[in-house]
Amino acid sequence: MLTRLDLRACTDLRAALVPTTADADADADLAIVRGIIADVRTRADDALRDLTERFDGCRIDELRVPAAELAAALDQAAPALRAALDYARGEIRAYHEAQVEPDVEVDRDGVSIRAVTRAVERAGLYVPGGRANYPSTVLMTAIPAQVAGVAELALCVPPDSSGAVPAATLAAAALVGVTEVYRVGGAQAIAALAYGTASIPAVDVIVGPGNRFVALAKREVAGTVGIESFAGPSEIVVVADGSVPADLVAADLLAQAEHGPGGSAVLVTWIEAVAVAVDRALDAQIAADGRRAPELAATIADVGRAVLVDGPDAAIAAVDVIAPEHLELLCADARALSGRVRNAGAVFVGPWAPAAVGDYVAGVNHVLPTARTARFASALRVASFTKHIHIVELTEAALARVQPHVEAIAAVEGLDAHARSVTLRGAAPEAGGR
Repeated sequence: MLTRLDLRACTDLRAALVPTTADADADADLAIVRGIIADVRTRADDALRDLTERFDGCRIDELRVPAAELAAALDQAAPALRAALDYARGEIRAYHEAQVEPDVEVDRDGVSIRAVTRAVERAGLYVPGGRANYPSTVLMTAIPAQVAGVAELALCVPPDSSGAVPAATLAAAALVGVTEVYRVGGAQAIAALAYGTASIPAVDVIVGPGNRFVALAKREVAGTVGIESFAGPSEIVVVADGSVPADLVAADLLAQAEHGPGGSAVLVTWIEAVAVAVDRALDAQIAADGRRAPELAATIADVGRAVLVDGPDAAIAAVDVIAPEHLELLCADARALSGRVRNAGAVFVGPWAPAAVGDYVAGVNHVLPTARTARFASALRVASFTKHIHIVELTEAALARVQPHVEAIAAVEGLDAHARSVTLRGAAPEAGGR
């Protein structure tokens, strides 16, 4: 059953929806992550092997997956999986190719400015493991990097207790041409990608979702490398008004909750009967799940909420406070409401667009901002792997025209050398030929 939160007539949604108490667990987890990062920086590959044994239960001698294993995984993939990955690859590539930005040129009275886009040289891709296999995340991280023009891709994925990487993950890597795959996961993988070891050269950007420890590690190394967003445990908000069957609402909440603890699954509605119906549907679907029923029930009890609000306007206001990774609008006028959403990683509109389609084959990226970072962060995209360089060129006449303005601003700022660098050129008309 979803924990009920009645915010009807609430005048401060932010205070009601955003925790303000300190999280002691988060402080303890951060201390663990900082210890892991320090260990990897000090002992490099030896630390990676010891940490893999500690957290994944296996001892790894060769960290890199041999090329033969990648090729064999693709050759042996089930036809249905191969076809699905092929289809997803095409849709993801088409959407991300549409994101490629043209260079910008502006010419104004002899001042020529160009903004050119350059890809980073090397990117680190993190693909989760442990609870499930995520070949889809290989596609979601590798394809936009390839579209951007990144030359080198290094993929890290946790091994299972035997030391193997899931075959489906390897098949997806082989399918898109990623040949540098390492059997390393968790915060230690993020540290290795950021700082480099003998086996894993450092990267310029790290992308990909992970658990709480991975997200914390990405925060810690941000600045040493680029970080696309802090994509942590999965989140979903479903806005529903009873116009879509409660079974579908419950199924979509469970689809994200099954990723495990740490995320959130939230129903927002202004009709109390909808919350009751969704609770019943959740109970029925969890009970029908057999061996996973206790785990799903525990996750929903921990992260599931039903938020009661005054109406559609209040629902959108609540969504913008929560800033969820996934947002589904299963209500009347869903398309109109979608245009009013400011804070969400991805929005799925109407009964025929479940978030699971976006996770796999719609073409949009499923690496999305979590933990309210959708207030300022975006989905993984081609621009996550590029940077802009400004190129400036002036004619002699243009420099003479702007000289007094540079001198005036430099004088106010007390930066005499700035002014001098322009004044000297004005006094030396042959500067362009020297």
